[in-house]
Amino acid sequence: MPFEYRAEIVQLLRSPTHAYFGRSKDGPAEVATDLPTSVEIAAHKGIRGDRFFGVKAHTEAAVSFLAVEAWEAVGDVLGVEVPDPSVARRNVVVRGLELDPLRGLEFELDSGDGWIRFRGGRPAHPCAWMDRMVVDGARKALIGRGGLRVEPLSDGILRVGELMVRSPVELDASRAALSVRRAQPI
Repeated sequence: MPFEYRAEIVQLLRSPTHAYFGRSKDGPAEVATDLPTSVEIAAHKGIRGDRFFGVKAHTEAAVSFLAVEAWEAVGDVLGVEVPDPSVARRNVVVRGLELDPLRGLEFELDSGDGWIRFRGGRPAHPCAWMDRMVVDGARKALIGRGGLRVEPLSDGILRVGELMVRSPVELDASRAALSVRRAQPI
């Protein structure tokens, strides 16, 4: 792949069940949520131990990514301090990585244990729960910057910390917070 970048994994999230379902006024479900320093990625299945692992309907979107810059931009747009990005329930929170250009493309990540290949899928759209968990208007502010769902194409380990990225297209970290408005399919 012609382009190589340095970025950072700031947080990993793994949860065996969904926390946000039903009516948001009833509050989130009490579920175990792990913020580990590393996760095991299994090709075509996802993150071992996560709610989407091996779920046939989600194999092309088994791992979700969020740029922390996009999360922080929500606070800027709304004039509030946003909570920890774990509230967004994305599996991999990165810093310094523009995600949208990776839709429909294969790319590779290495956080110290070798390269893992992924295929970018559909955007990770925000849900109405963001208004309950962050502040009214958070869902709207996250539209176009809610992240990217991906399919892992090889096995490996992702760790919090420095991240190397190989991409077939040029990426611009300064665009990681921007709201991208375009049709979902690639």
